[in-house]
Amino acid sequence: MTQHSSLKSSGGRRKQHRTVLKRSERIKILKERGKWKEGDPISGLPKVKPER
Repeated sequence: MTQHSSLKSSGGRRKQHRTVLKRSERIKILKERGKWKEGDPISGLPKVKPER
């Protein structure tokens, strides 16, 4: 069975910007901005816009 052409990844295409961050990435950004410190709960983190 062959793969549909819309599902194939083209090698020349740039990597698309991700709009969703992992929890560890969000904590790292919040630490840099001074909005999270060690010991703070990791659930219920504020929304963070990813950097481009």
